[in-house]
Amino acid sequence: MQPEAPIVARDLCFAFGEGELRKQILFNVCLVVEPGEIVLLTGPSGSGKTTLLTLIGGLRRVQDGELRVLGQQLNGASEPILVKSRRRIGFIFQQHNLLPFLTARQNVELMLDMERRLTRIDLASRTVSALESVGLGDRFDFEPAQLSGGQRQRVAIARALVGDPELILADEPTAALDSKSGRSVVDLLKNLARERGVPILMVTHDARVLDVADRVVSMEDGAIIESAGDVESAS
Repeated sequence: MQPEAPIVARDLCFAFGEGELRKQILFNVCLVVEPGEIVLLTGPSGSGKTTLLTLIGGLRRVQDGELRVLGQQLNGASEPILVKSRRRIGFIFQQHNLLPFLTARQNVELMLDMERRLTRIDLASRTVSALESVGLGDRFDFEPAQLSGGQRQRVAIARALVGDPELILADEPTAALDSKSGRSVVDLLKNLARERGVPILMVTHDARVLDVADRVVSMEDGAIIESAGDVESAS
């Protein structure tokens, strides 16, 4: 029996506001992301990409349509179910959102402190492993101000990975980085996806990273207009 796809969205609709102020953002979105697949979500600003990502991540409530994430139906899910779902997902954002007064190690440890009960030995071991996996084995005790933009984003990736997520959602992770750092970050994500079999759904405007994808999905005006497995044809 084939495992269920980690993301299954069917006829997904979403709107902000009520009555005359209601503005629909998503229109009957259908999307499937398979295990281990890297999917890039592209399109102009305001096309609904980030809204879709936040629904999949359980950061907003589903209003209409079907959305199953890691086998859990999110339409009508209670807050405890949404919290449980979020804990199975690694989030990476455009801004690294590191706490400036904590070291790289402490920023990553904080995620485990918030989500799981671990012994200090286990917590330290997992934190070190996560930072080493993103090439920061010599930057454990550096604060964000002492790290380059690419290194800060790597700490954010380590923070997302330290809980062994079953899905990674990334929102413009290379937007604030130069070409070399941005390429390094997406190559790192690609390698981790291949090694761990974790699917990645990434919102991006960065044409430099299209080649890392198994598939590029284009959105416009709240709807999916193209889903191409051939990156060459989508770029």
